[in-house]
Order: sequence, then structure tokens, then C-alpha cells
Amino acid sequence: MNSDPFSFNHTGLDSAKLPVHVAIIMDGNGRWAKKRLLNRVKGHEKGTEVVRTIVRACRKIGISYLTLYAFSTENWQRPKSEIAALMTILQQFLKTEQKELMDNNIRLNAIGQVERLPAGVRRVLDKTMALTKENTKMCLNLALSYGGRSEIVKMVKDIAIKVKNGNIDPDSITAELIPEYLYTRMIPDPDLLIRTSGEMRISNFLLWQIAYTEIHVTDTLWPDFGKDEFIRILADYQQRERRFGKV
Repeated sequence: MNSDPFSFNHTGLDSAKLPVHVAIIMDGNGRWAKKRLLNRVKGHEKGTEVVRTIVRACRKIGISYLTLYAFSTENWQRPKSEIAALMTILQQFLKTEQKELMDNNIRLNAIGQVERLPAGVRRVLDKTMALTKENTKMCLNLALSYGGRSEIVKMVKDIAIKVKNGNIDPDSITAELIPEYLYTRMIPDPDLLIRTSGEMRISNFLLWQIAYTEIHVTDTLWPDFGKDEFIRILADYQQRERRFGKV
């Protein structure tokens, strides 16, 4: 990473107007591979390289939180062979990135039904999160086996149990209380959501958290997404006026 000549001074961005939290729906790996007559797994492998590029860019630009939609609850319905390949790629990524995360003071976090992940993946994930838990410069947040609706259902159940047990007064349930029961309770809501591949949908991602998030959709397939386009999107974000429902 240190040999990369990229620096914030060359981006043209206003450091005072950077989003604190960027979330990305990384879409298009399969279509990228299909266009090249390759197996879908090759698209996922290429997509992993882009993850590394964008994490590095965020670290150097000064983005504090980056959340990547890596594997959804719906993705479990894909062919078993593709799921197995994705889990292998994920496990290998976690192993190979441990040193870089430590060298660059990046903490790894995961949200979702991580208990559904294969045992080998969970072991490496737990080890990497434990290894990086004291890092403070940036948080890389992986959404793994994640679904926005299932997150909200879990939140409702958790609060309902506390109400039933007398630990929470129903009148105290507010919009400020609910985030404390979401997977992202220690993370600010995204300021910017990027979706690659041109699909105009949210795909069950961070449904509560993106209520006032700025959204940018690009036609670029994820394996073709790069640092320069990411900087252009950040520049576009800095031109927007965020009113949060106010005048």
C-alpha cells in the first residue's frame, strides 16, 4: 500500500465535506464474467481485487466507515457450487488481508446472520475481528448473510422480549431506541450508498439505516469499478444539499 502514489491531495475533494460512512452494493460480478465467457466465480475473484482497491482508497481519503454488501440472506438460494466458491474466496480474503488491516489501523466488523457461515469462515472472521478490534483509523464493515428485513424482524423480537420481561416500557420505544437493537448499533448511518451495475433497487440492504442516505447508481459492473470513479462519486456527493426533510 505504501508504494501507491495515490494521495488525498490529488483527489480534488473537500476534506470537510467527506461522507463519514459509505455503503456499497457490489453488483455485477456475474455479468462481468458472462460478458467475457468466464465462469461466474472468476467475476467474484476479480471483484475481490476491487474490494482491496476501494478499501485502500477510503483509508487514504479519510472515510471512517465502509460497509460492503458481500453476501445477502437471499444469496443462500444460489447454486451450492457458487456458494461454496464464494465462501472459499471470502475465507481466503480474510486471511490475506489481516496484515494490511493491521498495518493500516483498520478494524474489521461483520453484520448479519454470521452464524450461518461455514465454520471455517467463521473462525477466520472471528480471528480477524479480534486481531483488529483495537484499530481506530477506519472500520471495514462486511455485510455477510445479511438482510435488512431479517435485521428488522430480529430487532422487533429483541425489543418485544424486553417489553414482555418488563425491561422496556412500550412508551419508551422511539426512533432513537431502535438503532440500539440493529446490527449497526455502534456505527453511524451511511451518508452515501453506491450501487454498481445500474440496477435501480435497494436489494434489502440497510433498510432502516438509509432513510436519509444519498444514493448514487453507476452502470459500471463491480469488477470494473475503480478508484477514479469512486472519487468522482464522492465529488458528486459533495455537491448535494442534504436537508433531511427540512427546507
